[in-house]
Amino acid sequence: MRPLEGIRVLEMGQLIAGPFCGQLLADFGAEVVKIEPPRGGDSMRQWGRTDAEGNPLWWPVIARNKKSLTLDLRKPTAQAIVRELVAGTDIIVENFRVGRMEEWGLGYEDLRAINPRLIMVRVTGFGQTGPYAERAGFAAVCEAMGGLRYLGGYPDRPPVRVGLSIGDTLAGQSGFQGALLALQHRHSTGEGQMVDASIYEAVLSVMESVVTEYDRGGHVRERSGSFLPGIAPSNAYPTADGDMIIIGANQDSLFRRLAALMEQPELADDERFANHRARGRNQAEIDRIVGEWTATRTAAWLVEALAAAGVPAGLTYRARDMLNDPHFEARESIVRVDDARLGPTAMQNVFPRLSASPGEVRHTGPLLGEHTDAVLREWLDYDDDRIARLRHDGII
Repeated sequence: MRPLEGIRVLEMGQLIAGPFCGQLLADFGAEVVKIEPPRGGDSMRQWGRTDAEGNPLWWPVIARNKKSLTLDLRKPTAQAIVRELVAGTDIIVENFRVGRMEEWGLGYEDLRAINPRLIMVRVTGFGQTGPYAERAGFAAVCEAMGGLRYLGGYPDRPPVRVGLSIGDTLAGQSGFQGALLALQHRHSTGEGQMVDASIYEAVLSVMESVVTEYDRGGHVRERSGSFLPGIAPSNAYPTADGDMIIIGANQDSLFRRLAALMEQPELADDERFANHRARGRNQAEIDRIVGEWTATRTAAWLVEALAAAGVPAGLTYRARDMLNDPHFEARESIVRVDDARLGPTAMQNVFPRLSASPGEVRHTGPLLGEHTDAVLREWLDYDDDRIARLRHDGII
């Protein structure tokens, strides 16, 4: 039994932040019904790269384990259907702009009146309250305002972004966490609640001590490229065969092991490098010494030798490296799932791993409206004639 088996979820919204929250809920067993516009569906069906036949390659991942129900939420009849569905729903996930659900008569207070046990996860750029609440909040903007963008890149160049919508996925994880906490609260009290997950605060939550460093010490953390200031040696170093290896040997005991492997054990007792703070002050010098050594060895030799010495190290993997790595294979970190259009398709597995009730990728993203009839029959007991009328009227 999966941990969220028996939990019913309505996912309303599109793109990444809300749907990623829905993906996590579905991965761990919740029945997630994704509501999409009848014409076109979620924009994620068109986003990202495609295969040679033009089939999207992101949709099978972010919509995996979900069911697709089409409803034109702009129409009162569709809104009434949502209210019917809510009576038997545990969690709603939505990431529309603030106020949109209220315009449709589907705000939290409206729906709680139907189902007091309902948990509503609302994912937006800036949250449900405050002067910025109604602003459009894409991940790029919220990553910047949450402090992440300023730290990305090198000090002599403008800030850069990581090649992922990390703000959206952090917000989706925040919404997922809030849903689980709200379920536990409901287990104790019988009451549902609203979860207010914003992208900028999800980013802010992982900013370590950046705010406190400034508030109490006047320190402004700056861009530093491939290393963290004062943490050494911990960087990307060149190899003899043109790869880059990441080595993290900034603890005293680890540095002593690295120095011994380098056949320069005296470095561990050199006053410039003998402890954490000393190495931080002489970061450029120790990085130069380590880099000169790694440049004389192949990547494969370095990985094996450093692992044997107990020094954390690894290569900078791309997708093909992950697919060919024996550790990834042994743990099934990547699984292949049959897709109606793509065939067997590789994607990341479900994490974290639970020993007694693990999650599972049961199927890839559904076809648009694939489960409309089944959901209306099973959840609301609609008959064929009623479903046919809804389809004729453009409601589904």
